[in-house]
Amino acid sequence: MTIETARLVLRRPVAEDVEAIFDRYAADPEVTRYLSWPRHTSIDDTRAFIQFSDAEWAKWPAGPLLCFSRADGALLGGTGLGFTDAEHAATGYVFSREAWGKGYATEALTAMVGLSRSLGISELSALCHVDHRPSWRVMEKCGFTRQAILPRHLVFPNLSAEPMDVLRYVQILQTSRASITGS
Repeated sequence: MTIETARLVLRRPVAEDVEAIFDRYAADPEVTRYLSWPRHTSIDDTRAFIQFSDAEWAKWPAGPLLCFSRADGALLGGTGLGFTDAEHAATGYVFSREAWGKGYATEALTAMVGLSRSLGISELSALCHVDHRPSWRVMEKCGFTRQAILPRHLVFPNLSAEPMDVLRYVQILQTSRASITGS
């Protein structure tokens, strides 16, 4: 699967991407600060991500995606979908520092909303640390609604070993099949 937007090409990660992922964003302490996965400290961490990605793609119709510049092919970051079931998925994004402030997260998230609709997902959600204001703005720009503040809900391993408060954003994409059948 390849998704093209105005400035991005999104595709599934492959083993040949390991070094670029590690170098461009996964090992950067500033980039990974507000993420729910630990900063990669070795290339083996990034190889483990590729294995995780392959497992997600084997189980679901989509999974992690890398974001490349259409202009020069440079790896800019990542996004994707994580499924809880066939109708509910979560999304997120991470971009290298060089890509910050250029609208790439908004473009990638918009693509994830479109992909979710095409896959029949009824609810797309995203979580973010309560202090990560740029991420709030991206989600709100893309039509997500802040549903709740979840106290002490998630560990952000690059900040603390203790669970921290998160914001839960949701976008309802279509009526679920369960509500149509009355289940």
